[in-house]
Amino acid sequence: MLYQTHVKYLSYYLYNYHFIYSKTIFHQNSNKKNFAQWVHPDLVGVYFPITDWENEVIDIAKDVGSLGIKLFSYELKIELNFGNLRESFFQAVSNSSWAHEGYLVVSNYDRDEEFSEEYKRLSNSFGIGLIHLDIDDPDSSRIIFQAKTKDFIDIDTVNKIAKINPDFKKFLKRVKTDFTSREIRKEEYDKIEMIENLENKKSLGKTNHP
Repeated sequence: MLYQTHVKYLSYYLYNYHFIYSKTIFHQNSNKKNFAQWVHPDLVGVYFPITDWENEVIDIAKDVGSLGIKLFSYELKIELNFGNLRESFFQAVSNSSWAHEGYLVVSNYDRDEEFSEEYKRLSNSFGIGLIHLDIDDPDSSRIIFQAKTKDFIDIDTVNKIAKINPDFKKFLKRVKTDFTSREIRKEEYDKIEMIENLENKKSLGKTNHP
């Protein structure tokens, strides 16, 4: 199940603090639903260098096959503790290791030092980072453990996900089009809410669910 409120908060954080355009990947749209949650993530993202590079540099990058695009993968969980750590972590390993960087994103997590050391150990071994998504103050969201950055994406896994899920396939096409045209179509990615709108939705949620 996707937690749409949390997805909006994550999209806000990724765009405003890391210049990443994100896209929700709906599991229910996959054509192999039985194991879809272990194949693809909840959210994917892309960082384009075209906002930093001169046109001549972009042309050279295309010619030498070094586009500078970074793809990200995010697995979203509401709660993370010792009880669900290994299952949640290895689900993220399964469906996010294809990207340049993969993350487990949580709004609540165990602050115990022993828990932190265990996550650090797993992260060092498998490269999956951890993001704390602060629902009370989205601007305080932060990376707890940085993911290991890979030089290349896993093309075989990317191809497998694209065959299974049309949202992911559309995302890949969008990334290619935007880089080629040098014009990022923000409306084709998840909407970035203003902070005021996020706060209003949070207040409404508390009102409707005392």
